[in-house]
Amino acid sequence: MSIVQDLAAFVDDVAYDHLSVDATQQLKIRVLDALGCAIGALDGEPIRALREHVADFGGAEQASLIGGGRAAPDRAALYNSALVRYLDYNDSYLAEGETGHPSDNLGSVMAATEYAGGSGKALLTALAVAYQVQCRLSDEAPVRAKGFDHTVQGQYAASAGAAKALGLDPEQTANAIAISGTAHNALRVTRTGEISHWKGLAYPETGFTATHSAFLAMRGITGPPEVFEGNKGFMHSIAGDFELGWSEEDLERVTGTIIKKYNAEIHSQATLEGALELKRKHDIDSSNIEKIEIDTFDVAVDIIGGGEEGDKTVVRRKEEADHSLHYMTAVALLDDQVLPAQYEQGRIEAGDVQSLLRKVEVRENPEYSARFPEHMVCDVRIRADGTVYETHKEDYEGFHTKPMTWDTVSEKFTRLAEPYTDSSLREDLIGAVQDLETLPAANLFDLLSRVETPEE
Repeated sequence: MSIVQDLAAFVDDVAYDHLSVDATQQLKIRVLDALGCAIGALDGEPIRALREHVADFGGAEQASLIGGGRAAPDRAALYNSALVRYLDYNDSYLAEGETGHPSDNLGSVMAATEYAGGSGKALLTALAVAYQVQCRLSDEAPVRAKGFDHTVQGQYAASAGAAKALGLDPEQTANAIAISGTAHNALRVTRTGEISHWKGLAYPETGFTATHSAFLAMRGITGPPEVFEGNKGFMHSIAGDFELGWSEEDLERVTGTIIKKYNAEIHSQATLEGALELKRKHDIDSSNIEKIEIDTFDVAVDIIGGGEEGDKTVVRRKEEADHSLHYMTAVALLDDQVLPAQYEQGRIEAGDVQSLLRKVEVRENPEYSARFPEHMVCDVRIRADGTVYETHKEDYEGFHTKPMTWDTVSEKFTRLAEPYTDSSLREDLIGAVQDLETLPAANLFDLLSRVETPEE
């Protein structure tokens, strides 16, 4: 049995009843969190362009779009995944050499579940599969250091989740995963240097192609059975050798994922919480700040702190702002929060934040690097009015050591969805997710179609 066949057997064997009570609840929390992010993104610039694209090329109207309308399932996966991802506010998974966002798979799973007429239980089970595959491949086969994007693991995860939702047999599932994993290996340049719209659309493209791959396999199209271990396969060409026995896996990895408290790149969360705690505790006037010093772990420095992935003091647009620890810390101290409003173009260009971000200094502490990803350690020092204010952080609200509650995520959902929904619809959506295992998934899709899309 090849590795992809072993993985396909795992996907085929697992069932809703294999989920623990905790994993089930954590999945529902992440569905609600992701849907809040999706609804809150409806007026994003690339989202509007993508909506026009899907309307032009939509195809058979077999799957619902969040905010109304229908499209072919692969295009629905593309659009809905883009909504989940655009704000960069959805969940994350931290592995030693990889960081991903497993709720990026929701768009694929929703589209496949709707096409198959599946239940809420079917949706949750397929999503759990996608979480498990993405997280475990991130653990055992990271690719960031090799120059590839975390969407590479996503091709296996999204196709596995879509195949499960479609009810494909093991042979079809293996082909779906093999096609997707062979054909779509993305470059890390997506998130380095000058950052473009593609940062927020790279995983939606994964959702599109992975869902498409699952439908091809459903029709009988075959893929390379040695996609992992074969000559010029994933191991040989990208990841290197690794061992992962899928028959020994469960569906619990979702419980190790984390939720964002702030609308900011995941490795910034503890820093931002610490900076805001200092400001509020000492009533620091941000106009009097002379310097902000951040000592943190290597991954944060490399990705958002001006390390190997580029200068983070040059911030011209949203995609650069939400990947700049300098910008995010500065705007948090100025505005007392980091939400979608902090990424409006006028706010990014404002003189106060552009000036303050240049007073931020980010350094690696090797001891903190050694403790990542089990901890998110940082020191934050703010020098203002001749005084040094300092705090030490090990985690934040939303990290796996301090899980975010259903009520807190419901508040986040409400805040994000409020501009596009009335209170009745918001309550119905929250209730539908909470009771998802007892309902047809179509109930949730119908509610999401009632969300109000902004006028062009």
